[in-house]
Amino acid sequence: MGAAMASRLLSAGYSLTIFVRNPSKALPLQSKGATLVNSLHDVARSSDVVFTMVGNPQDVRSVVLENNGILSGLNPGAVLVDTTSSHPTLAREIFKAARDKDCWAVDAPVSGGDIGARDGKLAIFAAGDGGVVEWLSRLFEVMGKHTYMGEAGCGQSCKIANQIVVGANLMGLSEGLVFAEKAGLDVRKWKESVRGGAAGSMVMELFGQRMIEKDFRPGGFAEYMVKDMGMGVDVVEESEDERVAVLPGAALGKQMFSAMVANGDGKFGTQGLISVIERINGK
Repeated sequence: MGAAMASRLLSAGYSLTIFVRNPSKALPLQSKGATLVNSLHDVARSSDVVFTMVGNPQDVRSVVLENNGILSGLNPGAVLVDTTSSHPTLAREIFKAARDKDCWAVDAPVSGGDIGARDGKLAIFAAGDGGVVEWLSRLFEVMGKHTYMGEAGCGQSCKIANQIVVGANLMGLSEGLVFAEKAGLDVRKWKESVRGGAAGSMVMELFGQRMIEKDFRPGGFAEYMVKDMGMGVDVVEESEDERVAVLPGAALGKQMFSAMVANGDGKFGTQGLISVIERINGK
């Protein structure tokens, strides 16, 4: 997703400096005009705005806050935009660290998968200083549609809630497809018959055909859903705050995606959840 987002910025005419942990992955972007540098510090020093898209909160902490990370090289007034699905508490910590350096930080996780990133149709959940988010709006418009969610950390909370809904939709779609097949229905015809009714969803549009065809190539890794849904569930498990919601569906969804990982399928796309339902049913 990060590569597709970067490609759209290049196509829109922006100058782009990049760092990737595996330099071979930078070749397509270099061919479009991106400049590859040797460190995160160098990216920050040469940029007014730095976007990050990595895997987990610990990756975010590493690339942003540790020695020679992005904040070490960010110029006064520059902006860090983290599009990773990460933890709200970490987003608030990064925001404070950036302000201590006279910089800005925005947590702006995205939803829409690889197709949304490629087509510039991502949903972007932006949080931090409202004026800074507005200043970034032209960049966000290249990648999708942004919504200002509030103070630092609110973007990440929005993404966690988004993933709870996506996970529930994937589980329902998986069970619907397996049931339809067991009942002797043509699953393609079933999908077409229900997509325009109450059962239809963006998840069905993005992943339904892939699930039928057993195309589990990743737009986002299934193992990341364990992380994303887990952040919502863990808040419940770790807090005594009565305002925290109890999430039985999210807990079950986390278990189902954890089963994918246990089966060795954590690098499949999230649509591979149907494989767990099929295994339970002896297929």
